[in-house]
Amino acid sequence: MRLGIMTGYSGSRLKLPLEMVQEAEKLGYYAVWTSEAYGSDCITPLTWIGAQTSTIRLGTAIMQMPGRTPSNTAMTAMTLDRLSGERFLLGLGLSGPQVVEGWHGLPYGKPLGKTREYVSIIRTIFKREEALVHDGDHYQIPYRGEKATGLGKPLKSILHGRSDIPIYLAALGPKNVALTAEIADGWLPIFFSPRHYADCYQSHIEAGLAKADGNKSLANFDIAPTVSVVVGDDVNACRNTLKPNMALYVGGMGPKGRNFYHKLACRYGFEDAANEIQKLYLTNEIRKAIAAVPDELVDAVALCGPKARIKERLSLWQDSPITTLNAAPMNMEAMQVMAELLL
Repeated sequence: MRLGIMTGYSGSRLKLPLEMVQEAEKLGYYAVWTSEAYGSDCITPLTWIGAQTSTIRLGTAIMQMPGRTPSNTAMTAMTLDRLSGERFLLGLGLSGPQVVEGWHGLPYGKPLGKTREYVSIIRTIFKREEALVHDGDHYQIPYRGEKATGLGKPLKSILHGRSDIPIYLAALGPKNVALTAEIADGWLPIFFSPRHYADCYQSHIEAGLAKADGNKSLANFDIAPTVSVVVGDDVNACRNTLKPNMALYVGGMGPKGRNFYHKLACRYGFEDAANEIQKLYLTNEIRKAIAAVPDELVDAVALCGPKARIKERLSLWQDSPITTLNAAPMNMEAMQVMAELLL
């Protein structure tokens, strides 16, 4: 199992854990990942990190598809890949309706069809076998709509980049997970529970791999979840540091009926707790929502407690089919503990 480090996205202030990333590189971590929501972007911090490292892979987890045309994403990926010595990993995701429509000002649309077209366009650009022409339901290149000038011309990238830059997708729902296994090189799940892989994910992964072109299997498909890691003697205190974020996602990342993280918690068997967290969060009872997060839900998706406990529970991830564990460590100690246990 490879080990990655997740830096996430900024809060009100942007401060990169550069020293931690550089130490992770020395210890043999495979990749560092950056994220974006509706504040800091994921590419600028990753470029900053890339300029001050030399071997660790540089991944986006995730780059929001609605914020960029497929061509612009491909240009960014090829540029950073070349500048970094072919270290770039392109992680993509659609985000959710609240961000897509409330921040980017675009219709959320049909995520499955949009994702399939987006990835197809990027792969065409990477390969440079022909000029870019795409006629789909979501993207039309060259553009031929009623406001078109008629001057659009099929083009091929001037930059000769790697034709096989790895593409990862973030997915939670069954159909999206299956699509990811079919068209992507890797999967970036959040709140992944190894105990629930067989009943929540396995059949969808297998269905997607079966539909893929070529000889594709788990052997060449990277399952790379983000796993929060909190090291400390007091297990409850460690869990409590993660509960505010879990309450935010399960309770507040989307309206009732359209919250992907709430649905995921329900699929894991925490439906009553998820409903209570959501009810409290949406009525602005944030502290009560945080208190309603079960210890068992935290333990299902994170590693908390003393080193010995983390080592014991880490076996759940090692026995699952994941191939890259992207640790989200709270501090240098947690990052080093994970290196000791896995590397």
